[in-house]
Amino acid sequence: MAGMKKIELEIVALSHSITQTHSYAVVLGEVNGIRRIPIVIGGAEAQAIAVALEKMFPSRPLTHDLMKNFMMAFNIKLHEIIINDLQEGIFYSKLICSSDKETAEIDSRTSDALALAVRFGCPIYTYENIIGEAGQMMEGEQRKISTGESSHVSSDEPSQENLKAMSVDQLKSRLQELLEYEDYLKAIAIRDELKSRNAD
Repeated sequence: MAGMKKIELEIVALSHSITQTHSYAVVLGEVNGIRRIPIVIGGAEAQAIAVALEKMFPSRPLTHDLMKNFMMAFNIKLHEIIINDLQEGIFYSKLICSSDKETAEIDSRTSDALALAVRFGCPIYTYENIIGEAGQMMEGEQRKISTGESSHVSSDEPSQENLKAMSVDQLKSRLQELLEYEDYLKAIAIRDELKSRNAD
């Protein structure tokens, strides 16, 4: 991969995937650019990314919090993650880490790499050829979105409607419940609803 141009990405959206039910997509966008890469991830990883992005603090550390705590305890820094390969629609990544003595590259699932990147606040990179290839995958998806299918709201999400019907106290107790169950994606939806009430 030497001599290949590295491109910095940022997380621009986290949503239900358009193509597969019960999966989520994290959308990465080129920093100072317009290209986007959608990456399909599992629910647990989506939660792990959402929790850190939204700065919610689970009562018990999630797996990625544990990994971060482990690394910090042994003075290992995460410098950057690189999405370094794309094969048959699957993205492969590596973590660039260092201790006092050495630097190491560690293979990782992209979802795990992203969940760690948001915790460490480290940059996310990929290579020009990968973003080119992923961009082509995106064009097919884009057409579906632009036909106005609101398919990214799945039935098991608390729809805005039933949240609107709940009182502030009901919302607050539901929020506590969801945090206990570690359902952070729904918790975030409720927290946003509470925020919008305060703004009114």
